[in-house]
Amino acid sequence: MKLALAPVQYYWTKDKLRAFYEAIADSPVDIIYLGETVCSRRHEMRESDWFELAEKLSGAGKEVVLSTQVLLESGAHLNAMHRIVENGQFMVEANDMGAAGLLEGKGPFVAGPHLNLYNPEALQIVADLGAIRWVMPFEMSCAHLRQMLPFLPTQMQSEVFAYGRLPLAYSARCFTARYHNLQKDDCGFRCLEYPDGLPVQTREGQPFLLFNGIQTQSAKVYNLICEVKQMKSLGVDVIRVAPQSDYMPEIIGIFKQVMDDQLSPAEGVAVIQSWMPGEPCNGYWQGLPGMDWKA
Repeated sequence: MKLALAPVQYYWTKDKLRAFYEAIADSPVDIIYLGETVCSRRHEMRESDWFELAEKLSGAGKEVVLSTQVLLESGAHLNAMHRIVENGQFMVEANDMGAAGLLEGKGPFVAGPHLNLYNPEALQIVADLGAIRWVMPFEMSCAHLRQMLPFLPTQMQSEVFAYGRLPLAYSARCFTARYHNLQKDDCGFRCLEYPDGLPVQTREGQPFLLFNGIQTQSAKVYNLICEVKQMKSLGVDVIRVAPQSDYMPEIIGIFKQVMDDQLSPAEGVAVIQSWMPGEPCNGYWQGLPGMDWKA
């Protein structure tokens, strides 16, 4: 079983991103997904910067995958997606079916979690296009996954999102800009002020959601470290964790220790608890409401 790091979902400065990935290069993560998947207005990192970073991480022995944007809204977005698809050097994670279609005949690719692939027949469609790994949709339960795994297309690997705030929805409207009474096209790049997203509370003051530009996330942090052994027994190939602004190399290290049976799941969750930016949840995996936590 391998450990993967999802793309950074938040808007960080170029210096912060470079320092972050320098630290990640020394971590035990096996696969690193790179690229801007949320908002095309985030220009701290240009395409050339992402490719330069990909080459450095590849040179450090990491498997690098370039991720495409989830919500395409213009011809410029489409052109950027074409350039990623046609890069010819690194594997690509397709996060919309347009990217998956363009990847046909261009070599193996990863079917991202945003493609909404919930049954073996749908997986066969992307496998015929060249997909060799499937990232399970965020809200899929363990029971659903267990039913699917025996019927995966030949050579199709499975990857499960196991740590981080859950992406819940994408919109053409920018919620962070709206919070500041700004227009989306004149947002002032306010997302830079929120390295782990903008928390939203209920009227009773309870954590509810997280605004991240055009993306809405869960306020709670999805954490399946206690289910790592279960995933291994099911035959899951890759566990995916999502970046946060602090303690990411340490969190990766704890997940790796649990995967290698050097640390018990109970010890792992106890250590990670103090590094998490929110309360834990694992409801989707358990077949419960997503915000629930079942120890």
